[in-house]
Amino acid sequence: MTYHPKSEFMATIMQRGFLADCTDYQGLDERLSREVVTAYVGYDATAASLHVGHQVNITLLRWLQKTGHKPITLIGGGTTKVGDPSFRADERPLLTNEQIDANADRLKTVFTRFLSYDDGPTGALMLNNAEWLDGLNYLSFLRDIGRHFSVNRMLSFESVKSRLDREQSLSFLEFNYMILQAYDFLELNRRYGCLAQFGGSDQWGNIVNGIDLTRRVLEHEIFGLTTPLLTTSDGRKMGKTAGGAVWLNADMLSPYEYWQFWRNTTDADAGRFLKLFTEVPVDECERLGALGGAEINEAKIRLANEVTGLLHGTEAAAAAEATAREVFEKGGVGDDLPTLTLSADDVGEGISLTQLLVRSGLAASGKEAKRLIDSAGARVGDEVVSDPGLMFDAARLSAPVKLSAGRKRHALVQLG
Repeated sequence: MTYHPKSEFMATIMQRGFLADCTDYQGLDERLSREVVTAYVGYDATAASLHVGHQVNITLLRWLQKTGHKPITLIGGGTTKVGDPSFRADERPLLTNEQIDANADRLKTVFTRFLSYDDGPTGALMLNNAEWLDGLNYLSFLRDIGRHFSVNRMLSFESVKSRLDREQSLSFLEFNYMILQAYDFLELNRRYGCLAQFGGSDQWGNIVNGIDLTRRVLEHEIFGLTTPLLTTSDGRKMGKTAGGAVWLNADMLSPYEYWQFWRNTTDADAGRFLKLFTEVPVDECERLGALGGAEINEAKIRLANEVTGLLHGTEAAAAAEATAREVFEKGGVGDDLPTLTLSADDVGEGISLTQLLVRSGLAASGKEAKRLIDSAGARVGDEVVSDPGLMFDAARLSAPVKLSAGRKRHALVQLG
């Protein structure tokens, strides 16, 4: 696009690759250039941690605050009770109120790493939509809010249409989700003067619903902006590993494993991810991303250090790099490797290499572990192992054993 933004925020996000679409580029840019704009991103409390897929929009809010505006992190304590059906094949499992509250408390710890929550004009707000959703009167809500929604139009949104086209059930509970999310935007505008909602491009329909509702009820002009759903250069959805999701809470994924995820970025993605996930100047991101051969490792180490430093702190990033150097360059064990601690009962008379690879997170299943071994990708210490039935007894595990899957993923196994 040829539009030249006036505001620092819009210029920054366009240059760094955050922008997928916007309901009114020029209108939002004008507001950003002349006043402090409040914008929000919503995060349902469906799990005990956010994952790296959420990090794009957390970083987007960070840039919003750094360029002089006010971010809101909205935790979906209310909407989680319904569950977002967008682009899902089945209904999300329903959580208890206690599970939702516990998850919400854990999400807050990640936001405080990226945003400053204070009483200043650009201080971030942390809100929970249960505050206004839990007390809604059903009949009043239907009369005052539901009448503004066309079922015909709701059925046309791709997130719903794709589910129905595949003849997959969409419950009435889930169908209400987009109305509740739209109502969030209305309430945030009414209570806090919130002018914009940010989200992944899969949220476009939900965001537009909120804009339409707020215009109908309050006659206020508000905006929606989406970020691209990230895939790697080879077309895979970003953020998944053999061990599962790349979680942001340290007790669900260690800082070392998080660092290693970024260090393992494919060469073609290094420059793009530096722009999206770090605050390294754009010119330097492009220089690093253009490196070739072995030199591209400089870019990937910089990426891993910068992103890990933002989430877990610079000391954790430095420790992860030191562990990686110990493991990769010196053939050592490294103090910060992911560690599987087994009890004597776990080991019993012996535990197989296949089981250890699965339990340590180096393989997602026994079948995958056996494929890894068959392809000479599994190592114990620094020796390639070809026997999936190789057994480890308590005596062999009396000192920590290093397992490796390929050349880049490692774990320690020890007796507790």
